[in-house]
Amino acid sequence: MPDPLKTIAWDDFRLIKAIADAGSLPAAAGVVGVNHSTVFRRLGQIEAALGVRLFERHRTGYVATPAGEEMVALAARIDGEVASFGRKIAGREISPSGELRITTNDTLLVHLLTPLFARFRRKCPEVRLDIVLANQALNLSKRDADVAIRATDAPPETLVGRRVATIVWALYGRAEDFPAPADRDPATFFRRDWVSLGDDLAGLKVVKYVEANVAAERVAYKVNTVLGLAEAIEAGLGIGHLPCFIADARPGLVRLAPPQPDFSTALWLLTHPDLRHSARVRVFLDFMAAEISALRRFVEGTAGEPGEPAEPAPAASPEPS
Repeated sequence: MPDPLKTIAWDDFRLIKAIADAGSLPAAAGVVGVNHSTVFRRLGQIEAALGVRLFERHRTGYVATPAGEEMVALAARIDGEVASFGRKIAGREISPSGELRITTNDTLLVHLLTPLFARFRRKCPEVRLDIVLANQALNLSKRDADVAIRATDAPPETLVGRRVATIVWALYGRAEDFPAPADRDPATFFRRDWVSLGDDLAGLKVVKYVEANVAAERVAYKVNTVLGLAEAIEAGLGIGHLPCFIADARPGLVRLAPPQPDFSTALWLLTHPDLRHSARVRVFLDFMAAEISALRRFVEGTAGEPGEPAEPAPAASPEPS
């Protein structure tokens, strides 16, 4: 037996609600924008399909039966849902939700991103963040991640995104070893011990510089992650190059020379083209771009002069959303 509801369309619900609200067919016809005879004919078809009367015909007008009242109530709920959806699409009620998987590296996470993620969660508490630490590029097309935050000068052509800052490197030493500007004589640097990234990162320009200019016996310490460089220099193992946004936030370190543009890398927010229109991806990218732009002087090492304290690193203190 065919399902009678399959023959009922949304316009039919609107028609029944209009008749109930108006109390007459001519008035309902004006509401839905058709003529009186069309309303009469369609009402008969709907009642025949459902096998029940939806209205009692009185001299004073049309009064809904119990079945008619049920249909009118459902029409009102559908109408409310449609209006709510329209408000969301119009941008008056944006509420992204769901899980957002983000890939980045440990250095960016620890020294820059975690406080920003906390601010985003306060702004969009319905979005759950899943952070994947990986130095290699994950496959965003296979949903290994939704967003990648990377320091690179060659982002994959298969991804789209925004360049939000430049990560600048400079030479740093332990502050107690260089208490005055006169102690920071470049002519003496190569007679000191150095720290450097490990051989598995030999392709980086900063590593090539040390290899080409510092005697092998002066490279006292190597570590295969940027995360460990600042700790090594602060512990007195030697001088070395660091991203300015890491070193300038540490009072125990002092900048020994101006930033070296050749060592700079771009900081990118990246996603797959198919994901860029996702509400949670779009809101997250917009938020992070604005937050990092506000910290651009800090990230790019222009917040303080060599040997002077820089503006503080981003803090995770509450702020109004």
